[in-house]
Amino acid sequence: MRSILVNADRKPGNTARIETALNLARTTGGHVTVLVDTPVSRYIAMDPMGGSYVISEALDKARADDDSAASEIEARLAREDVAFDVLRSEDDPISALGSIARLSDLTILSRTGGLAGELALVSGTPVLVLNDDKALDFPIRRACIAWDGGEQAAAALRASVKLLGDCQVVKVVTVAEKTGGFPATDALRYLSRHGIHAELEEHERRGSVEETLAVAVSQTHAELLVMGAYGKSRFREFLFGGVTAYFLEEDTGPALLLAH
Repeated sequence: MRSILVNADRKPGNTARIETALNLARTTGGHVTVLVDTPVSRYIAMDPMGGSYVISEALDKARADDDSAASEIEARLAREDVAFDVLRSEDDPISALGSIARLSDLTILSRTGGLAGELALVSGTPVLVLNDDKALDFPIRRACIAWDGGEQAAAALRASVKLLGDCQVVKVVTVAEKTGGFPATDALRYLSRHGIHAELEEHERRGSVEETLAVAVSQTHAELLVMGAYGKSRFREFLFGGVTAYFLEEDTGPALLLAH
């Protein structure tokens, strides 16, 4: 993946995100784009008469803090052996990231930011979702692909091949529930054409689908779980199915690669 977008801020997961982007760029010969966003909308308040106004002092301080953070990131990346640029924005986070992601191969976010699921649905670009405390190293050693035969799972599978080329263990995991769609053997065949040897694991459902899948992932000691992002829009709010929501909220689980 040659064009890597990473969301940067002053929150705890920032270091892991940037380290992961650098690790991947070194492996693929890629370019890292770092976005530091200061959403103006967060500093707009309503007055008792129904009007609105900008809390100027708070916005100015946030801009200054984020300008400083962007300068620090730029100085740090200048010492690395990776091509990069640092961008600033004042748009809403999903709009800012989504605009740049249109010409990116991958976007890197944290679970705790609350942005990953929605961005995966609206951007059309795969999203790599990390825990706050751990960067992802490449090549990845052990990975699971959640497979239900659907279009979203297929999109995630296609997005994963550039990350799994040197992976030691790849398992395509299915939970006996759905019928129809693309057979799991088609997924194995697709991976093999990209030089990726994968094993198929079929699990009988025990409890919920997400709980069954979580057990399989844990037994594999997977560093990465590849899965489709399922959701639907309702008045611009995004509601996720149980599986997607479960793994986005599971802050001790593996990194996620989401695609829609």
